[in-house]
Order: sequence, then structure tokens, then C-alpha cells
Amino acid sequence: MKNALITGCSSGYGLETARYFLSKGWNVIATMRTPRDGILPASPSLRILPLDVTDEESIALVIKAAGPIDVLVNNAGIGVVGAFEATPLSHIRKVFETNTFGVLAMTQAVIPQMRERRAGVIVNVTSSATLAAFPLAAAYTASKQAIQGFTGSLAHELGHFNIRAKLVEPGYAPTTRFTENTAVRVENLIPPPYADFAAPIFQSFAQPAMTTKESDVAQAVWQAVNDTTGQLRFPAGADAVALARQATSGGS
Repeated sequence: MKNALITGCSSGYGLETARYFLSKGWNVIATMRTPRDGILPASPSLRILPLDVTDEESIALVIKAAGPIDVLVNNAGIGVVGAFEATPLSHIRKVFETNTFGVLAMTQAVIPQMRERRAGVIVNVTSSATLAAFPLAAAYTASKQAIQGFTGSLAHELGHFNIRAKLVEPGYAPTTRFTENTAVRVENLIPPPYADFAAPIFQSFAQPAMTTKESDVAQAVWQAVNDTTGQLRFPAGADAVALARQATSGGS
């Protein structure tokens, strides 16, 4: 039975991905900053461990406790929506610490054992914001775009050791806790000069034509883990799939 370590499992994509892998008969190490009982089905195949991806000691403890890891799913992340001008650099650094450096740190921690076994899969969950330019998401997009480039390069680098690196790109999901982990309120990031610009954008967020379900992302992660064709990117959700097709066709 294979082992998957999934970060950011307290809610949203991570929680659903943990459920999905359990349903497929895998051993799952579900990690989150503050472990919560009852959110995942009781199973001898499940372990819930505390993890702060921005803390080196926390990462080291999880890697030691987890044992052999066949699949790492880097899902933990925080969002920020607002005018870039009004977003404190201190908060942008926090976003990068989790969304970018947290992914780098977890990946670096798990590579040695995968390299020694010459087997393993690393799946990095980014965003459809990397597929098209979204307003009021500059800092968040930058943190995720870094992982896009990182994963593409890593796929070549680790392929030499039979380790696969993959990207899952979720679309917009209004039901996820996108900004709940942030200490900065959205309304504080929309100063008066941006109000007229922001209003129709937030209205479109509230009534999107297509949205991504948590199950879409879980299934895309599963597909990425089991893919052996060399495909790098796996858009998740109807809107992300549409954006990916548009990008591939050269549309703007």
C-alpha cells in the first residue's frame, strides 16, 4: 500500500484530496497547522500530523514521523486579494513563505528518500491565476507563478531519478477558505481610488460562470499522481480547463 503526504488538509482541496486517496486504499498522512478530529473518516490508513510548512523544525518532525513517502502533495497555501499598492509587503512575504518557500522546503525535505528509492511523485497545487492575468491578485499570482516555473524545471531534474513532478491548477472556487488564513481583511486592501475598478470584479467573483469543486481538484491530483505520459500540468475545474485550452491555443 502506498503512502501519500498531503499538506493543508484542514479544509478545502487538501481535505477532499485526503478523503479521495483514502477511498482509493492509500495510506494518508494528512497534515495541517492545528490537527482537528472528526474531519476525516476514522481509518487505520490515516494519520493526522501537525505541520507548519514555514517552520524547518516542524517539517523535519513530519518527515521523520511519516516514514517512506511515495507521494507528496504540496497543497497548503494562503490567498490575498486586493490592490497591490495597498498590500503590505510584510503580508506579501507571509504569502510567499507559505505558497512558495513552504513548497520548496517540503520538496527539498522529501527528495532524498525518493532519490534513494528512485521512485516517487511530487504534486504542487497552484492556481488558474497562473493561466491568465487576474486583477487584484498580483501578489498571490506571483507566489504561484514561481511554483509553476519551479515544477517545470524540477520535472527535468528529478526525472533522472525516476521521480515525477506535476502541477495541479485549480480554478476559482468560492466555497474554499481562500483568504481565511490571512491577517489582512480584503476591504482594507481596496483603497478609495480602486473602489470603482474593484466593484465589478468582486461582483463577477460572486457570480462566476464556472466554478471549481473540491472534488475536481482531488481527482486532478489523483490523475497527476498516476500519470506516466510526461504530462506536467493538470487543470482542475471547468474554468481552469477552459483557461488552459485558451492558453494552449494562443488566445488572450
